[in-house]
Amino acid sequence: MTLTLDTAARSLESLGNPLRLSIYRMLVRSGSQGLPVGRIQAQLGVPGSTLSHHIAQLVQHGMIEQHREGRSLRCVPNFERMNALIEFLTEECCQGCP
Repeated sequence: MTLTLDTAARSLESLGNPLRLSIYRMLVRSGSQGLPVGRIQAQLGVPGSTLSHHIAQLVQHGMIEQHREGRSLRCVPNFERMNALIEFLTEECCQGCP
């Protein structure tokens, strides 16, 4: 996956909020299994509506995915997007430096 400048900027923007970054880091720690939304809410202690808003931003910009499991939603980090973003940020490292 190769990111454009605009896509990379939107991905970084979605992580540019302390709560969203906390959610994302929690999900990365959980691995490819992700976490149910209820568990994220319990660990962070935020209202459901606030959490939903921030999760929606991460989903919209492709940083996480959501999967329905019966009555609950599971959030899973999009490792392919994360790795593409890291690659985008470092692809020109040390080029043009004396």
